[in-house]
Amino acid sequence: MRRILVIGGGIMGMLTARELHAAGCRVTLIERQQPARESSWAGGGIVSPLFPWRYLDSITRLASWSQAVYPDLCQALLRDTGIDPEFTRNGMLMVASEEIAGASDWAARHARHLETIDRQTFHELEPQAAHPPERGLWMPEVGQVRNPRLGKALLADLIRRGVEILDDTPITGLRCDNHGCTGVQTAQGIQSANDYVICAGSWTGELLGELPTPPDIRPVRGQMLLYRTQPGTIQRITLEDQRYIIPRRDGHVLFGSSMEEVGFDKRTTAAMRAELHALVCERFPVMCEFSPVRHWAGLRPGSPAGVPYIARHPELENLFVNAGQYRNGVVLGPASGRLAADLVLGREPIVDPTPYGWTSARG
Repeated sequence: MRRILVIGGGIMGMLTARELHAAGCRVTLIERQQPARESSWAGGGIVSPLFPWRYLDSITRLASWSQAVYPDLCQALLRDTGIDPEFTRNGMLMVASEEIAGASDWAARHARHLETIDRQTFHELEPQAAHPPERGLWMPEVGQVRNPRLGKALLADLIRRGVEILDDTPITGLRCDNHGCTGVQTAQGIQSANDYVICAGSWTGELLGELPTPPDIRPVRGQMLLYRTQPGTIQRITLEDQRYIIPRRDGHVLFGSSMEEVGFDKRTTAAMRAELHALVCERFPVMCEFSPVRHWAGLRPGSPAGVPYIARHPELENLFVNAGQYRNGVVLGPASGRLAADLVLGREPIVDPTPYGWTSARG
């Protein structure tokens, strides 16, 4: 049986491992800490790119595939594990009046449901928004997942399927020769396989830094606030100026996020906490009644134009990478995992893989 090591236990690694196991491979997932505790846990869980028309079509293609399968994926995880990722389709409002023409063109080209709405409609959809724009954008079909629960469900599902999980197992080096990877060095010894898939998020570039042509992936810190409100206080995902508010079913509300180039520093800052809280109160005055119950930071795997690397290494035939999804890890996850598995197994890919390769124009 073909053995494959998936290195990185976030949502990306677990979805990749799930696809490979379903294809009949013997899969081992190696995670340096605990699965789904980095950006997979820290993000917002919107099942859409933010302002999706701003991205290259290569992002839209992956996002569209994932969005089509998310409801069934979450239902299957709930059925098989008892853990509900809480896929919820509550729509996405966007404040970007100057981009309406471009957004409408994007929606027409990709057959996406996007409406231009007036101030009154915006207010009716989200009554707590203090400054509804004269013209806004509305995507009623956009959903969200509760990403920490998605991570827990995926881990339980992998264990149920028999995927070997090696957590708290940092990789200290890759062993490679002129043809490929021969093993990964861990504190517990060397792990060897037929193929290796690196899904290490922000740490991917560092892990592959000693190899030829390492991928251009860097950490970008994002800080987030969590509030506990009554269910229905905020009704819609709303985006404005790269900030978003996300209401959960139980009344918890997320507001974020920052974009900070600070290396691998995951510390939160009092200044950003104050900035985010002031901004959410300005945009949604009802939130002034609540204080943040939690403040955290995560590291996104930044990449050129936000286009991930989903490809075979150009010089090592059995080494693959699935990383660099930047702000779109959740929405690109199912498609990225499927495409990575297609490439490893030599199957017909779900989309043209060229834009996600090492030497492509990232477009």
